[in-house]
Amino acid sequence: MERSTLQAINAARAARRAAVVVTDLSDGASQVFLEGASFPRKWDSLIVDALRSGRAGIAAVEGRSLFINVHLPPPRIVAIGAVHISQALAELAAVAGFDMTIIDPRTAFATAERFGAVELLAEWPEDILPSRPLDRYTAVAALTHDPKIDDYPIRAALEAGCFYVGALGSRKTHAARIERLGHAGMPAEAIGRIKAPIGLDIGAASPSEIAVAVLAEIIESLRRRDPGGQAGGTR
Repeated sequence: MERSTLQAINAARAARRAAVVVTDLSDGASQVFLEGASFPRKWDSLIVDALRSGRAGIAAVEGRSLFINVHLPPPRIVAIGAVHISQALAELAAVAGFDMTIIDPRTAFATAERFGAVELLAEWPEDILPSRPLDRYTAVAALTHDPKIDDYPIRAALEAGCFYVGALGSRKTHAARIERLGHAGMPAEAIGRIKAPIGLDIGAASPSEIAVAVLAEIIESLRRRDPGGQAGGTR
């Protein structure tokens, strides 16, 4: 691997940005493309597919054999609220390969006895998130039903381009949330990215079932995001 290619990959890894390396197998020449950038039209679909799937492969383009290798940051879930749904979601997230952090300033809920080895931060989101920035490979699930706790991380997630932003609550609750976020200056297009009511519509009733629905929606958003443009979109 060329030194410049390795340096580009390492820089992307440090910044938690996805990178795709396209290598011409006839001469070994490589090019690195970062998620969020524009890609050559002839390779666009190959790079997008690699960024969505996380899988490497060989493809033939215009008579040339290309090796497409992809380097993705570990996807993570930040759950706002140390609630029963978060307990179930933490167990499921580990099985699905997601790192997970739970943030809740309510120390009566945010206890190690309830969450074991999961990273648990008994802090206000606005105090902790500036030093632990969100990014395109983070899913944020706001689960407290309390706008004093949920609204800030929702805004931060939309501004950071997180691939998934979901919020618990009824349609009436979400309508009030939309109004608050609009008054706070969030663009309507950004607000429209919020998944609410949270989770795929599978008729979930219990906290564990809701956690399954939320994780399924997170996976869907990760695999169908737009790697070349706005996170959470379609291509």
